[in-house]
Amino acid sequence: MNKVIIVGNLGKDPEARTFSNGGKVCNFSVATSESWKDKQTGEKKEKTEWHNISVYNEALADICEKYLQKGSKVYLEGKLQTRKWQDQSGNDRYSTDVVLQGFDAKMEMLDSKGGSGGGDSYGGSAQSDNARQLTNQTDLDGDDVPF
Repeated sequence: MNKVIIVGNLGKDPEARTFSNGGKVCNFSVATSESWKDKQTGEKKEKTEWHNISVYNEALADICEKYLQKGSKVYLEGKLQTRKWQDQSGNDRYSTDVVLQGFDAKMEMLDSKGGSGGGDSYGGSAQSDNARQLTNQTDLDGDDVPF
């Protein structure tokens, strides 16, 4: 099973692109951090990991573009996907992204409506309720059915 769950903060504003076939992708990075106390020194340590996120689910991509910004706290469920590409020198490079696509992609905005820290899923207005409902909707076509 290929499933990834990330809870973290956006490192930059989302960037959305539309494809010639009408599809859409929204890309951004998310930081996750862990902290611990060093057993030998007693010093508090922290480590931050950065994750590249690609949202191909059109409804979720629209929400990302409209409501997320640098610093937003999000819950994401997707899949790991590694892609191969070549740099300017012709060397093969590899990137591993968290991809939200298809029926099992999920995103939840964890900031309060004011945008500063934890709280409800985005807030209580009718517009944000609609946005929250869209996070659970996906457009299924024949290619996304898992059987």
